[in-house]
Amino acid sequence: MCPSSAATSDAVQVLVADSNRMQAQLLTSALRRRPEFRIATCHMDTVSILQAVTSKPPRVALLSLNPPANIVETVTTLRSFHLAHPEIPKVLLVAACDRALVVSAFRSGVRGIFALTDSNLKLLCKCLLRVAGGQIWANTEQLGYLLDLVSEVPSLRVLNSHGSSLLTPREEQVVALVAEGLGNRQIARELSLSEHTIKKYLFRIFEKLGISSRVELVLYAVNNGDPRQAEWLVSIGQNSPRA
Repeated sequence: MCPSSAATSDAVQVLVADSNRMQAQLLTSALRRRPEFRIATCHMDTVSILQAVTSKPPRVALLSLNPPANIVETVTTLRSFHLAHPEIPKVLLVAACDRALVVSAFRSGVRGIFALTDSNLKLLCKCLLRVAGGQIWANTEQLGYLLDLVSEVPSLRVLNSHGSSLLTPREEQVVALVAEGLGNRQIARELSLSEHTIKKYLFRIFEKLGISSRVELVLYAVNNGDPRQAEWLVSIGQNSPRA
């Protein structure tokens, strides 16, 4: 096998999904000049991406978010793609990004975010190779957003028709710990209470919210909760009376 054939066989297959035809042409033209890549393209929508992946599975997918593309639609496409093919690492290409976009993108399965405003083609190639190799690509600011998210815990404030909270601070704390995946014994240890007391709390919470299982409670907390810093749990524990 000649050296050029060997290089081609070792090249990383990249799927570029872009809704902006001109940018897609410029981007793919630039990437095709790099011997380490083989490039396939498709439109930035779920059906097109899944069809492209079926015909030629890529080592990494580069998905572009371009105005006037709707961020919510893009995140939905990302999530659908990831659910269908979680094994394919994904990079989101953006003009610029904020905290909400970074968090939504990583929650939807991307392994890297690349901002065009801060970088160049050489760095983009490095990003694609790193992500294809199993690494995460994020700058310091983006990592900060993700670390902030890790330090948050879900809380749940439910108000009645008079604007008063239906749950006590301690009950909100129990909800947060249930949503974190702790069992009754772990919650009891965390709050220095008895396991029997935790069961009583959960019974009252279920009754107030009209639900009957921990799964329903977690879903309720995720959908209705107000994320707070982890210190919130400590402060409630210090200020709440022992039950």
